[in-house]
Amino acid sequence: MVKLIALYKHPDNRESFDEHYQKVHTPLTEKMPGLKKMEVTRIQGAPMGGKGAYYLEAAMYFDDRAALDAAMNSPEGKAASKDLMGFAGSLVTMMIGEVEREA
Repeated sequence: MVKLIALYKHPDNRESFDEHYQKVHTPLTEKMPGLKKMEVTRIQGAPMGGKGAYYLEAAMYFDDRAALDAAMNSPEGKAASKDLMGFAGSLVTMMIGEVEREA
């Protein structure tokens, strides 16, 4: 299994970010073909205190890299990517990871 990970820095306007993320971006992402599971985590802070560098983390799970690539190249994946760059392009860092162990 592989996952597409999105780490978001703190937005200037949390309310506006959250509203767009929940009402527009998440529904677009959920339409991506082959998506097995999506987790969204609101970061609560760093272990040693403080707010930490990130506001939100999202992980989208796919069977394998081919399924992820197909999803990203689909019309739904392109729509989600275009939306992401429009509302959070300067805030987001994207990574791909291979899940090695699940508890």
